[in-house]
Amino acid sequence: MSRVIETAGLTKYYGDTAGIVDLDLAVEEGEVFGFIGPNGAGKTTTIRLLLDFIRPTRGSGAIFGMDIGGDSLSIRRRVGYLPGDLALYPSMTGREFLFYFSGLRGIDTASTTAALAERFDLDLDRRIKEYSKGNRQKVGVVNAFMHEPELLILDEPTGGLDPLMQQEFAELLREVRNEGRTVFLSSHYLPEVERVADRVGIVRQGRLIAVDTLDGFRSKVQSNLSIEFESPVDPADFAGIAGVTVVDTGNGGAMLRLSVGGSQQAVLEAAAARGVRAITSAEADLDDVFLSYYGPDGDPASGG
Repeated sequence: MSRVIETAGLTKYYGDTAGIVDLDLAVEEGEVFGFIGPNGAGKTTTIRLLLDFIRPTRGSGAIFGMDIGGDSLSIRRRVGYLPGDLALYPSMTGREFLFYFSGLRGIDTASTTAALAERFDLDLDRRIKEYSKGNRQKVGVVNAFMHEPELLILDEPTGGLDPLMQQEFAELLREVRNEGRTVFLSSHYLPEVERVADRVGIVRQGRLIAVDTLDGFRSKVQSNLSIEFESPVDPADFAGIAGVTVVDTGNGGAMLRLSVGGSQQAVLEAAAARGVRAITSAEADLDDVFLSYYGPDGDPASGG
């Protein structure tokens, strides 16, 4: 598997303010890579650097093995891009706008444009100034996907889409991945990333602080187990297991509620040896992962 995106020490300062600092990133061919963090963390700066809209203070980057600065025109021909600050021509119809960009690319996208518009319930013959926010976002989605690019770079792509269209968008990303194409998905909307991403990178205050699969991240944060036993057990038998905190007991000692950091294997083995009636597990989701690197109000957590 080859790397579609690769950066080394990629850095951008705006005066004394850090946009992104020492970014070492590798996105593999055929994966959906989620790039998450709050507003101002450096996500959009990273995308603008990758597409050569701005130039780095230092460091380097490559897409398809080509330099993001010197080869930017060749790179863009193979990329579909949806910006977070989408700007459209209000006097055009959706069809005119999309065909205009097809013409700039020199590609006939009529069939894929029509199929995507139907899929997202988008009336192409209305003027853009008459569209709702959600329909304007649909135009951006169609524009990014209509030429079937090898790489999609998407910045907050589902803003304004209703839940049904968000689900349709997630299905479209799965299809793209199954075709062997690559997606770089930047978002602060965590359910969107959790639904489709193979790996996730977390950016905080301009620095990439962690990269892993969703399962890998979940294994590092707390999960909650409720275990019902056939007869009372001693909570101390579980409190002594590494990473385990006994949260509560009930039913005369026959019910334990535990908080488990990392693997649950040792807990499950101990429970099985004591006669289990039922186990309920609430695994960590991406919100839990995110909050383990950020405080609940968006400030960096001390342990992150």
